[in-house]
Amino acid sequence: MTAFAIKGWCPTALRPMLSGDGLVVRVRPHGGQLSAAQASGIADLATCYGNGLIDLTGRANLQIRGVSVEAHSSLIAELAQLGLTDADADLEAQRNILVAPFWVHGDDTQRTAAELERALAERPLRLPHKFGFAVDCGATCVLAQAPADIRIERSATGGLIVRVDGAERGRAATRENAVEITLSLANWFMTSGGAKDGRGRMAAHLASGAKLPDTLAGDTAPAEALPPPPPGRYPGGALVGLAFGQMQRATLKYISSLASALRLTPWRMILLEGLCNMPQYDGLVTEPDDPVLRVNACTGAPGCPEAKAETRLLAAALAPHIPKETRLHVSGCAKGCAHPSRSDVTLIGNEHGFDLVRHGTARDIPALRGLTRETILAEPASVLGGS
Repeated sequence: MTAFAIKGWCPTALRPMLSGDGLVVRVRPHGGQLSAAQASGIADLATCYGNGLIDLTGRANLQIRGVSVEAHSSLIAELAQLGLTDADADLEAQRNILVAPFWVHGDDTQRTAAELERALAERPLRLPHKFGFAVDCGATCVLAQAPADIRIERSATGGLIVRVDGAERGRAATRENAVEITLSLANWFMTSGGAKDGRGRMAAHLASGAKLPDTLAGDTAPAEALPPPPPGRYPGGALVGLAFGQMQRATLKYISSLASALRLTPWRMILLEGLCNMPQYDGLVTEPDDPVLRVNACTGAPGCPEAKAETRLLAAALAPHIPKETRLHVSGCAKGCAHPSRSDVTLIGNEHGFDLVRHGTARDIPALRGLTRETILAEPASVLGGS
């Protein structure tokens, strides 16, 4: 079995992660939103201090790639000028909040997200770095498939609930007490041993037998959970996608010139506030049926030191051949970081080429082993269309 470097934490701006192309510096926007000036500034910094590549992560953050160790402190000083850093690394790590993007000013989503951020800053809980929150207070739950340990969302009858990951139902809440209930649940997670060795997650904690106290448990059903929305025009602006969640700095510079602000999402998409028309620019995905939206691909080699193969060029070449309703995951190794969940077809890079898993994850037993890149591209239908 291949051994991997299990990090157990996610990079931040103040605590970056070393990858194959240099430091990965993750920027967490406040409230899930960047002003046009902040987005434009990040684009400039990605050129000045990085390699010009910017990732949009599954936690709705931006990552500047290719930063040298020597340049990191200067980059942080520039990010601080843009209002994009925290007082210290622990506070930054705890401020791990997903915000549903379709809010309007002053509604429950925006107000609750801001209140939760302030409360976390005032009450350090020393949560694991991967532990996160979702604020999803629209009429429907759009973040149900996004990673979060505690969710503030709508109930089936229109009220607010606070629900932990791994539980089908949540505790009824009000605008006044939703954040306090959320912090009480996070505190229970820590005091009941959920953090383990610093890598704990709520769903795993419940699955191990931990039981919520009666005062925090609930029996209120959440609102209907919708799948991630496609690119298109919405009341709040234009929602555009990024192939594999990565863009060149020029792309970010361009879209920052079009919108009053950018709202980041965990779907490899960005909502451009106030924009009525879909922009057309290299690297943007604007058609709702573009097959690249059904492909996940990690950074791959040489950008990731764990990866055994290049991934994104292969994924892009295969995208036009993907049957409708089929999802493809191309992983540079068996960790499967880009998509830990099941896919219809998963290709896993290794020293001998690619292994193929059907209806599983990158960690499952392959149906075929040792496929070469040439074989895959020569017969994409047999690889992607198998049962």
